[in-house]
Amino acid sequence: MKSFFVFIICCFVNIVGIAQENNSPIAIGIKQTIKSSILNEDRTIQIYTPDGYSDSKKEYPVLYILDGQWYFLSGVSIQKALRTPGAIPEMIIVGIHDNDSSRWTLFGDESEKFTDFFVNEVIHYIDSNYRTNKERVVFGWEAAAYYISELILKKSDIFNGAIITDGGYASEELVKKFTSNKDIYLFMANSRKDIYYIGSTDAFYEILKKNNPKNLIWKYSLFNNEVHETLAHLAMYKGLKYYYHNYDSPVFESIQQYVDLGGMDYLTTYFKERTKRFGGDSHIDDNTKNGLIWLAWNRNNFEYFNIFMTEFKDVLTTKRYDSAYWQNRFGQFYLKHKDYHNAIKYFSAGLTKYPNSNFEKEMKQGVMDAESRKD
Repeated sequence: MKSFFVFIICCFVNIVGIAQENNSPIAIGIKQTIKSSILNEDRTIQIYTPDGYSDSKKEYPVLYILDGQWYFLSGVSIQKALRTPGAIPEMIIVGIHDNDSSRWTLFGDESEKFTDFFVNEVIHYIDSNYRTNKERVVFGWEAAAYYISELILKKSDIFNGAIITDGGYASEELVKKFTSNKDIYLFMANSRKDIYYIGSTDAFYEILKKNNPKNLIWKYSLFNNEVHETLAHLAMYKGLKYYYHNYDSPVFESIQQYVDLGGMDYLTTYFKERTKRFGGDSHIDDNTKNGLIWLAWNRNNFEYFNIFMTEFKDVLTTKRYDSAYWQNRFGQFYLKHKDYHNAIKYFSAGLTKYPNSNFEKEMKQGVMDAESRKD
């Protein structure tokens, strides 16, 4: 019995030792102090670079987050989550810490001073020390939302997009003066429960709707389950999804949605616009082709299944479909819909290319059934 207790104690000590050895902190970005001559004070910024940044030569867009002391980690978590499977590109995240005592003043009456600091000290520092592609999105909540509402209209040469929540307003005069030779994106969010700031956001919405300034691509969304203190993270997520709305492959909930949006013409335009914004190939990508084939199969829509299998025949030669599983699946679907010629084609290919597979019996039976019915 004594030996047994000694054994248990040794095991416990070993487990504790292993746990302590593996107990290392998780580091997310770095903190940097900028000695601002413009603000005449030290300012803390937090900087996150994507995984693999140090091993690549890529240039990255940057998300600037005001009130970074609260929302920097939101930006990092959203960026990392949306990179799977790739709804947005990898980004550098920069959080600018603001002081409770001066944030309303610097975002209000002294906004020009803060903009000078933001552009000439913070952005200059990031562009000088990190590989950026000069694509910039800025996020702000409450006081910062009012500041950014005007900033994005005045500095369209500096920023590509803005996300504001729980506040925001710009005068009709300023909206009318807005000019840009490129598309600038603005996403606004609020809640009817934010009784303090919903009025100004609604008023800003009415001004934008009335004037609809050229090259300002904007959207106003309400999230009425949220309150003033809870909306920021959700607004940042929705705003990034809006800004990068055509970065990822399109996904359709139904064949009818695909048809209503314009079918192949819609896809052609979508990928041309995506290429114009983000580069790459303007052809319809394999993810979209695979998704539409699957959608038609899943919805038992044989008409569009046939269309997609013909239109996207190139994708059928990719590694994804290089298995007995897929040859059998296609063969069974064709058999179900009495297209015996194609059923035999896929069953035969599966039997020839993948002998002794788990689907051999099903495919042999499928060939027999199709042969007996095709006449």
